[in-house]
Amino acid sequence: MTIRMEPGESPDRGLQGDSGVAEIRIQLCARIAALDVSAPYVRPVELIDGVEAIRRIAHRHGLAPAVTVTHFIDRALMREQNGAPVHGWFAILSDAIASERQDWQTANDFAEACSVRLSS
Repeated sequence: MTIRMEPGESPDRGLQGDSGVAEIRIQLCARIAALDVSAPYVRPVELIDGVEAIRRIAHRHGLAPAVTVTHFIDRALMREQNGAPVHGWFAILSDAIASERQDWQTANDFAEACSVRLSS
């Protein structure tokens, strides 16, 4: 499954105040929801393109914790052959996007949580 950006969703568009950040977060959460809904019907590797699109958008808009979480989701998807338990991963990604703190310390905190989840 590939989720492509629509013409109005350019990741190059600059954020303008709180409304711009809110709009990007809404777009990313919609993408996560679409991936989560499709996950039971596709192979795990088929979700990677959608996760990569989320990573690129998050990176361009300074959402460091979300970028960090997408790297862990990729690893989890590559490990699974059938039916990866991605719902929990997408919940963590949603939390990272919604986080009020978007600094490197917060990204490290999310990385620690993901490391624990990945090892279990």
